[in-house]
Amino acid sequence: MQVVRHMLWTVLLAECIWASGQEKAAVAPHPNIVLITLDTTRADRMGFLGSDRGLTPNLDALARQSHVFSRAYSQVPLTTPSHATILTGTYPQFHQVNYMGDPLGAALPFLPDILHKNGYRTAAFVAGLVLDPRKLAHGFERGFDIYDSGFHRRGPGGDRYQSLERRGEEVVRRALAWLSKPSAKPFFLWVHLYDPHDPYDPPEPYKTRYQTQPYDGEIAYTDFAVGKLLTGLRARGLFNAALIAVMADHGEAFGEHGENHHGIFLYDETIHVPLLIRIPGQKSARRVAARVGLVDFAPTLLQVAKLPVPTAMQGQSLAGVLKSGQEQSALSEDQDSQHSIYSESGYGRLSFGWSKLQAWRTGKYLYIEAPERELYDQSVDPLAARNLASESKALADTAAAQVGNFYRKTKGGVAEKTSLDEEQAESLHALGYMGSDSGILSDAENAGGPDPKQNIAVANLLYDALVDMESERYQEAVPILERVLKEEPNTPIAFLQLGRAYMSLKEYQAAVIPFRKLVERKPDDAFAHYELGCALVKTGNWDEAAPHFETAVSQMSGSAMMHFYLALVYQRTSRTAEATKEFQSTLRLNANNFPANLLFGRMYLMQQKPTDALPYLRKAIKLRPDSIDAHGFLGNAYMELGEQESAQRELAEAERLRAQGASRLGTPSDESR
Repeated sequence: MQVVRHMLWTVLLAECIWASGQEKAAVAPHPNIVLITLDTTRADRMGFLGSDRGLTPNLDALARQSHVFSRAYSQVPLTTPSHATILTGTYPQFHQVNYMGDPLGAALPFLPDILHKNGYRTAAFVAGLVLDPRKLAHGFERGFDIYDSGFHRRGPGGDRYQSLERRGEEVVRRALAWLSKPSAKPFFLWVHLYDPHDPYDPPEPYKTRYQTQPYDGEIAYTDFAVGKLLTGLRARGLFNAALIAVMADHGEAFGEHGENHHGIFLYDETIHVPLLIRIPGQKSARRVAARVGLVDFAPTLLQVAKLPVPTAMQGQSLAGVLKSGQEQSALSEDQDSQHSIYSESGYGRLSFGWSKLQAWRTGKYLYIEAPERELYDQSVDPLAARNLASESKALADTAAAQVGNFYRKTKGGVAEKTSLDEEQAESLHALGYMGSDSGILSDAENAGGPDPKQNIAVANLLYDALVDMESERYQEAVPILERVLKEEPNTPIAFLQLGRAYMSLKEYQAAVIPFRKLVERKPDDAFAHYELGCALVKTGNWDEAAPHFETAVSQMSGSAMMHFYLALVYQRTSRTAEATKEFQSTLRLNANNFPANLLFGRMYLMQQKPTDALPYLRKAIKLRPDSIDAHGFLGNAYMELGEQESAQRELAEAERLRAQGASRLGTPSDESR
């Protein structure tokens, strides 16, 4: 009983100390900070921004205690680059994170790192593979005590929400578990919710409730997850004294201006984003009509937290607005006139070779720099339906000069060429993308190319094909991909996916053709050679496949998968010494590779070297006790060695498994990764 009382007293004391720490945090100069980023979330779905769809009751309630920025804009309509802008306070042309896999430079100002160096404990809980620093967001982990990601490619029949992304509730659960650990330090918590990103597949009851509008269902579910996080903050006594910021990285298009989804165009449907900031102790809403950018968030937060803002940050602090007790129609007349908003998109350039786009929101105008430039008076044309560029040439010229000058002043130095590491390359490949050299494109290389407005239908077709591939509708994907390549023959992603579709349909000879063209266009891409090698193997052209696997290994020498496939090719073409070397390289990199252990052991057995075969076959059984082949091969090895009792045991086990209907070893591709 005395022990129980002591335990209870210890728990109560810890809770009192924690509560005391939270009281101190309420008056401390450095407040707790919660950053919530909503992926692919349109501003016009938010109740606090005028939507009558009723999707966001929790966000609306938070907005009633926050500064609501009705004209907030993203700097780039892609997840990883936009988050780089949010967290560095710099423009895309400065931080040069333009595509998945582009590294975040170590010299860039980085909000989590700055806070950590100033006594904050820091944690990130992200919901998608595109923000996993071990995969496609290298450098984003800098300054974080905890960066919760751990995503991986999805295997056949696998659950998307256990591999490529996580549901919002799971992300919030992990974040709240971290918050439950008491600490006297202030904290910075970043929670990223990916659910509104396609494919739109909300869980029940939102799936049924929004059956005809699944994107709205994802928004409603995301709001529910936000509500759980806010409730958890209140339950822990952390809500009132915290600075809480919510923003989307970019929006989503549903056919406006011809674009489906996001990534290429810079109109409001993908660039206008929700943004609200609640400062500690705030009890009422304050609306801010001034035009602001996501680039402004990091310097704003640092100034509110009474920390110095690095000179390299390019955003404009909004701290003056947050400290004011009145509604704001502008930052100030002078500030708002100067605070034009720049956005850009290079995705069309990287994917199709089209022109890069730049947007400039200034005064009442939206100007878009493109081969056919665009100018819209958003005071009377909020949907950007009437292009005034030709009839208002002087205004368009002025805007063009302004955007050009701004770009030159804010551009960073030329980034060094950095190759994707093997894990990043494999992650991109798993998602159906090829690597990019986007970080090193010069202005001259970025210039030129067709106007995306004239070709947006091709991008939509490619997206439709990717959806079919994701859903394993390969027969439907083939004609769409062929049409994409007919209209845009220099599209590596389409060649990759067309070859994969034919492989899945077992039309191997047909698959060789797009893979050959892929290798022609991406001669330095290991996976291009790998895919062609696999197709050639399937058509029986083992000798022709060998140099492609050799190229893949030379470019990804640390990949167990690449070494394994080269070993198979060498074995099949009777190059035993080379096969042995490659099997050894495979197992040096991944000792638990089941197919490599099995087939290396079998090769030794075929060479009448049963003693050499034993350790690999035993390892294979340890890794896969239900493998008929492993037990059968090991039984044969024991038979060759004259160990009859062991041989009979293994052969009997193989027969038992066969009788139970256990599946034999199939294609080893998935197990070798």
